[in-house]
Amino acid sequence: MPEPEYTWLPREDLLTFEELTRVVGIFVSLGVDRIRLTGGEPLLRRDLPTLVGRLAAQPGLRDLAMTTNGVHLATHARALKAAGLQRVTVSLDTLRPDRFIQLTRMDQHAAVLQGIQAACEVFGELKLDTVVLGGTNDDELIPLIEFGRSVNAEVRFIEYMDVGGATHWSPDAVVTRRDILDRLAAHYGPIAPYGEITSAPADRYQLPDGTIFGIIASTTEPFCARCDRSRLTADGLFYLCLYATRGTDIRQPLRAGASDDDLQELIRNIWSARTDRGAEQRATLSLPDRRSFVSLAALKRDAHLEMHTKGG
Repeated sequence: MPEPEYTWLPREDLLTFEELTRVVGIFVSLGVDRIRLTGGEPLLRRDLPTLVGRLAAQPGLRDLAMTTNGVHLATHARALKAAGLQRVTVSLDTLRPDRFIQLTRMDQHAAVLQGIQAACEVFGELKLDTVVLGGTNDDELIPLIEFGRSVNAEVRFIEYMDVGGATHWSPDAVVTRRDILDRLAAHYGPIAPYGEITSAPADRYQLPDGTIFGIIASTTEPFCARCDRSRLTADGLFYLCLYATRGTDIRQPLRAGASDDDLQELIRNIWSARTDRGAEQRATLSLPDRRSFVSLAALKRDAHLEMHTKGG
């Protein structure tokens, strides 16, 4: 959860389902064939299955996924699946209810576990995302792997990133990919790369018994060179990088009557001029020399610099 004093987006600024469907159609017409609904928390958007159904109907879209905190997932899993959602990722940083409250400031751990179970039943499989924090939850690597097995979920461990509102970020809290692999290997035995080359952020590995898990190591070993992702905020700002401090306003021309051709040209020009390599630039600093990417004062002035707005 973001800090209580952060600025939230005005409701009237949010793109309507009709606007989102139109913009997504334009992106798909330019070659985008994978979409992920994220946030923030996408299930806070009222009638989300309606939007999922509209997006799933887009010709040329081959993958529609969602990342959620899982609190409302048990209620909506079947409707989302019926509407056309194909895959679900649940953020789960701890298996301990007391730690969950500490990390999220919500007493909703049981609801998240219910959501995970519902996703397992409805979708057959899912992914679990865990941000590994040194001194906080790094003693749960093995329990999380075992829990993932029990619910047919692939666990993805994420290095703690110094982006957005990580105002309490410290290099001492970063548990690196190397450290994660060493700890798991000490328990399970030799770990092998899964052996695939994709643009996905997670590098996948295999335990001796065949269990697959992933690690997203963008703090210490960025993957900018193979990144093919961009982000559209709920109020229509187009970002090329999670580390970007400025986006391009799509909502303004959309509401001013721009044609699809005009919007296509705007998006094409922005993407073709892309030079963002934010994680690589941050990685030129040694971990001990790094500090939070954006100050709390800056976040108060511009909610778009926060991860819950940009889509972390």
